Amino acid sequence: MKKRILSAGCVLAICLTLGIQVNAMDNETIDGSKLTHQDESVGYTEQKTRGEYLLTGYSKCVKRGDGKLYAGGTTIAVKEVESIQVAVMIERAKKGDDSWTYYESWEKINHNMDRVGSNRALAVEGGYYYRVRSYHAANSDASSSFTDGIYIE
Repeated sequence: MKKRILSAGCVLAICLTLGIQVNAMDNETIDGSKLTHQDESVGYTEQKTRGEYLLTGYSKCVKRGDGKLYAGGTTIAVKEVESIQVAVMIERAKKGDDSWTYYESWEKINHNMDRVGSNRALAVEGGYYYRVRSYHAANSDASSSFTDGIYIE
């Protein structure tokens, strides 16, 4: 009976230790972005005063299969503005890196509207975590957003 209890205790201790190690690896971050194996990540502008024109903005990153990534950003104003824009930047990193490296970027500007969005489907190199960072502006108000990193095989 004592052997069974001791044995069960050892198995539980090993499982807990492995679980902590796996969770620690899943929680690795680079510049505020978690490295994940999720299929999708969305990041929003910070909830603080942005001025009188900018309402919100978000970045989106979606895994579409091996070597395929869908990425984009959207900016939304409180009302119709003279100029509204989103600049989208794709960055990538490998586990163990200290920072993200530039991969690709683009921007879109609309005039006399209350929103702008831009997205693309990309063929990317596997073996990296990819994230999207977006710059959002409505007239003179500006903010930014970023996603977590998703792994592309």
